[in-house]
Amino acid sequence: MKTGNFSNLFRTADGRSFGRTFLLMCALFLLSGLCNSMLDTLNKHFQNSFAINKMQSALVQNAFYLGYFVMAIPAGLLARRLGYKGGILTGLCIIMLGAFWFVPATRIGTYWAFLTGLFILAVGFTCIETIANPYATVLGPPETGAARINLAQSCNGVGWMAGPTLAGFFILSSTSEVNRSNESLYLPYLLLGLLAAAMLGVIALSPVPDLHAEEERKAVADGGAPAESLWRRRHFVFAIIAQFCYVAAQTGIFSYFINYLASDAPPLSAAAASKLPGYMTALKDGAYCVTDRGAATLLSFGGFGLFLLGRITGSLALRAFKPHRMLAAYSALNVLMMLCVVLKLGWISVGALFLSFFFMSISYPTIFALAIYDLGEQTKRASSYLVMAILGGAIMPLFMGWLADNWGMRGGFLMPLGCFLAIAAYAAFWSRLSRRHLCVTQHV
Repeated sequence: MKTGNFSNLFRTADGRSFGRTFLLMCALFLLSGLCNSMLDTLNKHFQNSFAINKMQSALVQNAFYLGYFVMAIPAGLLARRLGYKGGILTGLCIIMLGAFWFVPATRIGTYWAFLTGLFILAVGFTCIETIANPYATVLGPPETGAARINLAQSCNGVGWMAGPTLAGFFILSSTSEVNRSNESLYLPYLLLGLLAAAMLGVIALSPVPDLHAEEERKAVADGGAPAESLWRRRHFVFAIIAQFCYVAAQTGIFSYFINYLASDAPPLSAAAASKLPGYMTALKDGAYCVTDRGAATLLSFGGFGLFLLGRITGSLALRAFKPHRMLAAYSALNVLMMLCVVLKLGWISVGALFLSFFFMSISYPTIFALAIYDLGEQTKRASSYLVMAILGGAIMPLFMGWLADNWGMRGGFLMPLGCFLAIAAYAAFWSRLSRRHLCVTQHV
């Protein structure tokens, strides 16, 4: 890849610069990360407030990611009908509706009322994700598309860092006593709705041109020649499976991070705990363990801090290294991290769990970029199917919760271990899959 001036990352072949537009996309990704990461705090909180098990608490992720699955194709149709800007504004309006729903949901006070709000939020963010991911790839040279989407999603990482701390402050206990109240649950979502309203105003007044990929422009210039079926593009088809597995692994790790620290992390001595005031609580035998709010803070600044670092360094590295090779290497390392967690090696396992955040960081945007490679005018439709693959985050955490309920929390991490194996295999064979497509095309 080219490694010229940084500003060239946002300059198209006709000389236009889209740096400011790219910053708007970054703000959307930040908002998405903020909302997504608050889910992981809700997962643990609802286990306390509604006295449910780990599998039942995974309905938080199920409701949210099911919204992505249901709305993905309509969002793609919306993008083609209204353009990038119209689709984004529609998504922000739905996000506001879902966020403000948490005010009456707190009054209703049932589990299903909160799940309904999460579903509505997901519908709105589906519009954003379906549009912003492929849009980031066309805001500059085609060959730096993977680097650009990773850079944009670095802002997603900033949101991931802020979410658990924000939500944890309002709903998780800072002591050994669990918080069984949902009375203040609407507050972080009220803030989310206000942020969405502010972004709606900014984007409504900003230029967001309806750009197209180079191949799409050529197709239009040629009179809209019929395109080869997406389902014959093997690098795209297997990318859907890889994306399903990645979102499943990511959601499972994020959702049960707090549970793992509470159940499987080795206890600390009084001397060690004294260095972390406000984050530790005493056990009956004189040892100390982390509180729920302390675990949420560690998730924010430890796990998601490494996640953000991985996104930033990954976006820079992807300007020099081939995306599929980096994805294969990082996914293989995450297989090793999950193996350490499953084997329960004390602090080695805890360290491996934190490191998994770094190595998974580039996966979603890189798989997305590899999937839409050379799809031309079919990019928007392909984006819809890729967003539908987020269904992995709705289904597989339920399975992970079932494993954890029956074989302990470390047993639950067998699920992400298998998922990272599948992603590593896709990345390792991506070149062959894409070349095979070219050979088939030439033959036809």
